[in-house]
Amino acid sequence: MSTVIDPEVERQEILRQYRRLLRTAKPVLKPGDAKLIKKAFNTSLEAHKEMRRKSGEPYILHPLAVAQIVVEEIGLGTTSIVAALLHDVVEDTPWEVADVEREFGSKVARIVDGLTKISGVFDYGTSEQAENFRKMLLTLSDDVRVILIKLADRLHNMRTLESMPRHKQLKISSETIYLYAPLAHRLGLYTIKTELEDLYLKYTDTEVYEELLGQVRQGRTSRNRFIKEFVQPIDDELAAQGFTYEVKGRPKSIYSILKKMRKQNITFDEVYDLFAIRIILDVPPEQEKAACWQVYSIVTDFYQPNPDRLRDWVSTPKANGYESLHTTVMSRTGQWVEVQIRSRRMDDIAEKGYAAHWKYKDTGVPQPESTLESWINKVREMLETNNSSALEFMDEFRQNLFVKEVYAFTPKGKLVILPDKATALDFAFEIHSQIGLQCLGAKVNQKLQPLSYQLHNGDQVEILTSQKQRPTEEWLQYVTTSKARTRIKDWLRDDRKAKSEDGRFIVEKRLELIGVEVSPENLNRLLAYFNVSNLAEFFYRIALGQLDGREIVRSVFEESESPRLPSRLEPRSFDHEVQKVRGVNANMLVIGERTDKFDYTIAPCCNPIPGDDVFGFETDEGIVIHRTSCPKAVQMMSNYGNRIVRAKWTEQLELAFLAGIRIKGADRVGLVNDVTRIISTSLKVNMRSITMDSNDGIFEGQIMVFVNDTAHLDRLIQRLIKVNGVLTVERFDS
Repeated sequence: MSTVIDPEVERQEILRQYRRLLRTAKPVLKPGDAKLIKKAFNTSLEAHKEMRRKSGEPYILHPLAVAQIVVEEIGLGTTSIVAALLHDVVEDTPWEVADVEREFGSKVARIVDGLTKISGVFDYGTSEQAENFRKMLLTLSDDVRVILIKLADRLHNMRTLESMPRHKQLKISSETIYLYAPLAHRLGLYTIKTELEDLYLKYTDTEVYEELLGQVRQGRTSRNRFIKEFVQPIDDELAAQGFTYEVKGRPKSIYSILKKMRKQNITFDEVYDLFAIRIILDVPPEQEKAACWQVYSIVTDFYQPNPDRLRDWVSTPKANGYESLHTTVMSRTGQWVEVQIRSRRMDDIAEKGYAAHWKYKDTGVPQPESTLESWINKVREMLETNNSSALEFMDEFRQNLFVKEVYAFTPKGKLVILPDKATALDFAFEIHSQIGLQCLGAKVNQKLQPLSYQLHNGDQVEILTSQKQRPTEEWLQYVTTSKARTRIKDWLRDDRKAKSEDGRFIVEKRLELIGVEVSPENLNRLLAYFNVSNLAEFFYRIALGQLDGREIVRSVFEESESPRLPSRLEPRSFDHEVQKVRGVNANMLVIGERTDKFDYTIAPCCNPIPGDDVFGFETDEGIVIHRTSCPKAVQMMSNYGNRIVRAKWTEQLELAFLAGIRIKGADRVGLVNDVTRIISTSLKVNMRSITMDSNDGIFEGQIMVFVNDTAHLDRLIQRLIKVNGVLTVERFDS
C-alpha cells in the first residue's frame, strides 16, 4: 500500500527537525556558524530533493538526524554538523568533493571524502567493506571526526533498520557488532556502544531480545524502590559533608546481560549486577582523585565491599580515556551492587568519549598525552606500516579495539601500556623494532623469562638482546600487538625473499652443470617433480636444504610423459560424501528466491537443523549453511556481505540431524536411567553419544541426539526438564 504523501506536512516536519538541530547546537555556535549550517542544510536539501529512504520518508531527514546525534549525543561542533549534513551528497548526487571544498572549505571536504565509500570493482577475495573501512581509518589519522560522524550515521541507520529487507538487516547488524560497536567502545562512546549492541541483538536474535527486555522491564519498579533505599544513608552522609553531587541508577544493557548469561552459563535471575549506582561529583579537577576516594570511604562505611572487585581507573585511566572508581558492595538485602564514583568531567568523558576530551583540553589543567591520543597515534603508525590486505588489516585493527590493558615498567621505571595478554616480545617491540628483532628473552622482576612470557600488571621488564638472534615464524604466535606482528612479518618476508634468491642461484648453477636450459617449461617440470606449488617456495626450500638440489638430474627433463600434477580441486565429490553421510538431499533448502537444486553443505561450526534461522554463504566449493546466531556469522556478514544468500528450510522429510543437549542437575541414583529412557522411548529420537560427569552432588551431561527439526528438539527439551532433579537443559553447538 502506498500512503498519500502530503508535501506540506513533510516540509513542516523537515523544518521542525532543522530548528531542533539549531536549538541543540546553539551553545556551541560562534558568530557566522548558523549561516554556514543553514547553507549546508539547503545544499543537502537541494541535492537529495528527489530521494526517499526505504521507509518512504524524504532523504534529507537522515542527514538531519545524523547531525542531531553528532551535536546532542557526541557533543561535536559546527564543522561536524556541516559535514554530517553533507555526508551523503558526494556518494548519492552529482556533487563532487571539489564542490564541497569550494563551498565549505577543505576541512569539511576532507571529512566528507573520508565518509564517502570507494566505489569500483574489487578482486574476488577482497572485501568492499574492508576497503571502505580502511579508507575511513586513513582519514581518522587526520581527523577523528570522520569516525565520530560515521558512528552517528551508523547509529541512525540501526535505529531505522525496521524498513530494510531481512538480509540487509543481518548484514548491517553484523557489521555493526563486528566493527562499529567496538570502535565506539574504543573512542569511549559508552552510550552509543551500548545502544548499537542492543539494536544488533534486536535484529539478529529478536526472540531472546524481547524476552530479556520483558524481564528487565518487569523488575523495574522493585529495582527503583531498592535503589532508593540503598542510596538513602549515602545520600544523607554526602549532603552532611557538603558535596554537590548527583546519584543515578544505570541499568545493564540487554546485550551485556545476555553476554554474561552465556559466558558464565547462568540464568537471568543469577545476573547480580543488573544495574549500577553512579555517584557524580561536582568538584574542581585538582580535587577529583581525593574526592572520589573520600566518597568510596563513605560508601564502604555503610556497605561491605568485595575486595576482588575494586577497579581504580582514576589513578590509571583506561586506554579509551575512561576514568572512574568502581566498587561492588553487599546491600542489606544480600544483593551485590556495583557503585561507580566519578567527577562530572569523568562522567562527560565516559558518556561522550573523545569529543569531551577536547572540551576539557583547554581548561588549563596540565594533562598528559591522553591514552586515547596515543592509541590514535598507534593506529596511524599501523596504517603507515601496513601493507597487508584490507581484510587482514581489519582483523588486526579489531584485535586492537577490544583490549584490556596491562601496565608494565622498564628498568628505569617508565610506564609501558600494552594490550592484555601481551608478552615479553611485545614489550621489546614496543620499545624499539630493532630491540624486538634481536630479542633473546627478558628478565622480568629479576627472573629470566622466555619470549612468550605473558606480562602482568606491575611487571618490571628488562629485554636481553643478541646480534645473532633472528625472528622465526613461531614468533608470530608469541605476540599480540599489531606493531610487533607487522615488523616480524616484514622481516620474515624480506628474509624469505633473500633466501629464495639464494635458492634460485643454486638451481640455476645446477642446471648449468647438467647442461639443461633455464626455461619456464623446465622450471615447471621441476615443480611437478618435487610437488611444490610455486617457484618462490621451491627456491626457498632448496636454499634451506629441505629439498636436495642433487636430485636435479637430466632424467627429470627427458621423460616424454611429465608426471601428472596432483590435483587440488575436487571439492564437489567431498560435498556429495557429506550429503551421503548425512542423508541430506539437496531440495530441502530453498536458497535465495529460486528453488534451483543447489550444492550446499551444513556448516560444522554451528550445526544448523531444520527450523533454525539460517543463511547461506557462497564459497568456492558451493554454498555453506550457517545459523544466523553462529559465532562466525558476524565476521562473514561484515566482511563479505555480498556473498550472503538468503536461506530457509522447506517442509521436512523425516530426516535426522545431529544436535547437542547439555543437562545440569542434582545427582541421584537412577537419574541417568530416567534421562536415557525419555530420550529413547519418546519421540523417535536416537542417541549418538552421552557423557555424564558428577561432582559434589551436581551432575553435568552432554548428549548428542538425532532429531528432525527445532520443534522436535524443543519437545524433547521440555520433557527432559520435567525429570526429577534436572535443573537446566539447553542446546549447544557441537
